[in-house]
Amino acid sequence: HTASIEGKPSLFLTTDNAFVGDKSKLNPEDLLVTAISSCHMLSYLYACALEGIVVTAYTDNAHGIMMEQANGGGNFKEVTLNPVFYVASEAMVQKAIELHHKAHEICYIANSLNFEVKCNPICKVV
Repeated sequence: HTASIEGKPSLFLTTDNAFVGDKSKLNPEDLLVTAISSCHMLSYLYACALEGIVVTAYTDNAHGIMMEQANGGGNFKEVTLNPVFYVASEAMVQKAIELHHKAHEICYIANSLNFEVKCNPICKVV
């Protein structure tokens, strides 16, 4: 199906069900994990900007664990964020890692979930 919001690009989505889904398209479960990762990153960069932490690069390889129920439905058990990011100097490393906690506290998406979001940050210096 196509998800459309006026003035924004359309998304072509499929079900996550392996028997009838299209693996070449995004599914709602992909979008939820992506939303969590994106919200955390943007909250993190905001917190860093307020504290004078210069982040020069940021990637995340987020993963979710889903539990299937006998009735065909299911739920997420947890999502783990694995951000790897670079800061401008060694003096910024400790604070940069600590600010992931602040990012989690202010992330609208994470605060709206009924399952755990874990974060395993790795900080490197340019």
